[in-house]
Amino acid sequence: MQDQTIGAYLERLAAREPAPGGGAAAALHAAQGAALLAMVARYTTGERYAEHAEEIAAATAEADRLRERALELAAADAAAFTAVSDAYRLPRADERQKAARSRAIADALAGAARPPADVIAVARELAALAERLLPVGNPNVITDVAAAAEAVRAAAATARVNVEINLGGIRDDDALRAELADAIGGVDDIAARTEAVTRAVREVIAR
Repeated sequence: MQDQTIGAYLERLAAREPAPGGGAAAALHAAQGAALLAMVARYTTGERYAEHAEEIAAATAEADRLRERALELAAADAAAFTAVSDAYRLPRADERQKAARSRAIADALAGAARPPADVIAVARELAALAERLLPVGNPNVITDVAAAAEAVRAAAATARVNVEINLGGIRDDDALRAELADAIGGVDDIAARTEAVTRAVREVIAR
């Protein structure tokens, strides 16, 4: 997906196809948030910011890493959702086929729930990164910290509903259900933290 043009990706997203869908979109929200934070970090260099040079270098590397991770998850989500669609198309003419189809659907739903759960984890890291960059970043690009925070909030909220829809089909794996429930349980905290970043930015630019 990362090698497509934006236009080509949006054409696929708009098409009547199983993937990419909301899960991939969530991951790309996270990737955009990471890219914006990397940009802010790269504008926060030079003598004026020498005091924070080590912190900024670490933030740049972290933002780049999280952007790549989010892109990987976008591709993983598209592949996982395609597997779900394939499982639902399996034959069910007799009891054996029905049983095999049910197992395949359960396995595919479990697989499909993992990428958006991992997107939530990426969003949590990005929220923390936005919080760290806000007080030290170049004030000329402070609105991009808020833009990143909003992208991260969208990533987490969108990923949550994609976990929830797949969670409903996972009935025989209590450990996985608990893991996924824990992942989505942190989304409200991510939303609150990113909202606080945006609010702080708006207060600065309103002065």
